[in-house]
Amino acid sequence: MRRVTGAASLWTAAEIAAATGGTASADFLVDGVAFDSREVGPRDLFVAMKGEASDGHLFIDQAFAQGSAGAIVSEPCDHPHVLVADSFRALEDLARASRKRSGATIIGVTGSVGKTSAKEALFAALDRGAPGAVHRSVKSYNNHTGVPLSLARMPRDARFGVFEMGMNHAGELAALTRIVRPHIAVVTAIAPAHTAFFLDESAIADAKGEIFEGLEPGGRAIVPFDSVHRDRLVAAAAPHAATVVTFGLEKGADVRAIETVRLATGSTFVTAQFGAHELSFTMAQPGMHWVSNALAVLACVDAAGADLGLAGLALAELGGLQGRGARFMASLPDGEALVIDESYNANPSSMRATLAVLKQEPGRHVAVLGEMRELGAASADYHAGLAEPILAANVEMALLVGEAMAPLAQALEGKVETVHVGDAAAALTSLRTILAPGDAVLIKGSNGVGLARVVASLGGGKT
Repeated sequence: MRRVTGAASLWTAAEIAAATGGTASADFLVDGVAFDSREVGPRDLFVAMKGEASDGHLFIDQAFAQGSAGAIVSEPCDHPHVLVADSFRALEDLARASRKRSGATIIGVTGSVGKTSAKEALFAALDRGAPGAVHRSVKSYNNHTGVPLSLARMPRDARFGVFEMGMNHAGELAALTRIVRPHIAVVTAIAPAHTAFFLDESAIADAKGEIFEGLEPGGRAIVPFDSVHRDRLVAAAAPHAATVVTFGLEKGADVRAIETVRLATGSTFVTAQFGAHELSFTMAQPGMHWVSNALAVLACVDAAGADLGLAGLALAELGGLQGRGARFMASLPDGEALVIDESYNANPSSMRATLAVLKQEPGRHVAVLGEMRELGAASADYHAGLAEPILAANVEMALLVGEAMAPLAQALEGKVETVHVGDAAAALTSLRTILAPGDAVLIKGSNGVGLARVVASLGGGKT
């Protein structure tokens, strides 16, 4: 039988078997990895995992019909496969093998807000100087299955790997970062998110600080200088990092914005200081939260020894991400309205930041705000607390979605024209009667509210 060597392929059957302790039924080569049968493409490895709601083994035939070249299974099948005791553990083992063989500079990204945006901006910044040699997590694959999947997908010859890591319970990041083993780890920001699972915001900071526990020897920790939790994060990093770098707007940050000028386009011209050196660049995405993201990105680029000038050019060209700041013009019978798509997620901090962006737009300000989930006992206070940034943003019409928005509806009574509805379908019905040409519309809420469907119905994003 001819042995398949496949030096340029992502994985060979023999390598998968060696990494996982499994048994290969045949020789095969794969160029990608997937555990969702709907995402399987030609020459992919399909990892058939058993979950609480479904069993990937039921979709093996579908995966191969879509072009899969091999599978990891815990039950024998009639297709080329590697048989293991536990498919999920095998995926973790494959991720560890990918990390072990890689010579890439690995960067881990976490935070309560901004981590996906910063990850994408960091990818763009590094890719500008090393086109085609940068690997990153796709979508928001940042949990106990998504992180190993992203690692297992990393090409052999990648020069940089950027991995987003998320959590909603203490201890989760500690486990993920020990698989990723970053050379550089950054926390974008700390804010009230998943507070139903934490005693207070300090506990969230402690959980985010777990990312530093996996740093490689000589590694660098990057923390937000302006955060009230800065010292807590620095203390978490100190036992694991050779160097701690801070970024922010305030004097004293290692990477600091010493000048910011909002341009007519909505972008921001920034002059950043790195010790004795300065870099001027334009941040394409509007808002000071994006300036903070950019500083975190540049701190990572500098730590990685990549080209800061090219990184600045990439930030100037950075487009909005679907669900996280993408903009488009919605067609109306008599004209158009600007839609700002922030539909993917929401917490009190990100709500304030994006409302501040809405304030800068011309036209009537309409805010379509979905409830913020996983906020625990303080949920009512957090929602009512959005009244102040809504008023500060000169919002003229607030369309509130979800039961948890009731305290905010009450807080806005008599101050802003408000409509409160139960779900995304009702929100779309109301919005169609509200929108007028020249409006600027912010759509933001926790992902589970489903406001992405509202965005799609207006002509943007995907359902």
